[in-house]
Amino acid sequence: MEPNQNDLSSSRISRSYARAVLTVGAFMLVVLAAVTTTKQWFSPSNVYYKNAAPRLVAARGDLAAEEQNAIDVYKTISPSVVFVTSTQIHQEKSLFRFSAMEIEKDAGSGFVWDPNGYIVTNYHVVENSRDVIVTLTDQSTWKAVRVGTDPDKDIAVLKIDAPRELMPPIAIGTSSDLQVGQKVFAIGNPFGYDQTLTSGIISGLGREITSAANRPIKSVIQTDAPINPGNSGGPLLDSAGRVIGMNTAILSPTGAYAGIGFAVPIDCINRIVPHIIRGEQVPKPQLGVTTAEDHIVRRLGLEGVLILTISPNTTADKAGLRATRRADGGKLVLGDLIIAVDGEPVRTTDDLFRIIDDHKVGDTIKMTVLREGRKIEVDVKLEPMP
Repeated sequence: MEPNQNDLSSSRISRSYARAVLTVGAFMLVVLAAVTTTKQWFSPSNVYYKNAAPRLVAARGDLAAEEQNAIDVYKTISPSVVFVTSTQIHQEKSLFRFSAMEIEKDAGSGFVWDPNGYIVTNYHVVENSRDVIVTLTDQSTWKAVRVGTDPDKDIAVLKIDAPRELMPPIAIGTSSDLQVGQKVFAIGNPFGYDQTLTSGIISGLGREITSAANRPIKSVIQTDAPINPGNSGGPLLDSAGRVIGMNTAILSPTGAYAGIGFAVPIDCINRIVPHIIRGEQVPKPQLGVTTAEDHIVRRLGLEGVLILTISPNTTADKAGLRATRRADGGKLVLGDLIIAVDGEPVRTTDDLFRIIDDHKVGDTIKMTVLREGRKIEVDVKLEPMP
């Protein structure tokens, strides 16, 4: 007997109903489980712990010797490091008006030379400045007087009338015995963050940079201690806390720290600063000659430094050096071409300046010159610049 059609339909409906009930039931179980879990997750009884207390501090132990050394250097030297800001008058002109506005020109660092109020900094920090303000470690500010400068070495000396107790002089070291790899510290005001300590090593010695006066500064110290704008004029220190140089420049495509900084050696600073404080002209050796510009010499197909003129009665004149001159027929007769000094080749005026800067007034140098195609050696005593 065949099943009735109505019975089959009722059976299908029953099965569909049963499946729907099971599905709804399963869904409700999932929802119930989720609600239960959520309740447990956010339940205060599981999140909060009323007896919570600060963690116990672990014992630190002694500082490493290197750390303690850095701390001692900073504590000793930071009172001797100052912040230097300079301003100048900026003039604006137009067809209808003229206005003058005082603007901050530059900011840098400096260090106390002695308790009489003398401060040493970079020349380029105060170059062409109208007013210079020095901020001491106690945040007091003092208007400074510019005592004197040596642009060739990027050195300037300032003076303020601060109490002696606020002017602890910095300890002076020497730069003659430095070694590559030696630990160094720099203290300054990078980006205006005063009394910042950075550390590194001496990366190189005997480097050469160009001063604000476009003269080469020789025997410069290279360091990887981070130096940024605002560090200029601050001290570079050895691990004993003695100043061994003055931070003066960085090598960077962006103007910010890139791993290479330079410092003027303290032996150079210690020789020049006393002359400036005494009001004396810094003694600089010279030959008593004027020379042709390098590009003119190159245009003539020569290599060396060509003597154009010689001052009368100078040691160069007395030594028999020859200047460039006009012959009777108007023909130009070239003077002596300096090609070496004390056996060291001279190819440009910078080479000549660099060698002379290594000497002092009164030294005698042996110059090798080309004269009418012949090499001649001439001894010349260096004189002070007038």
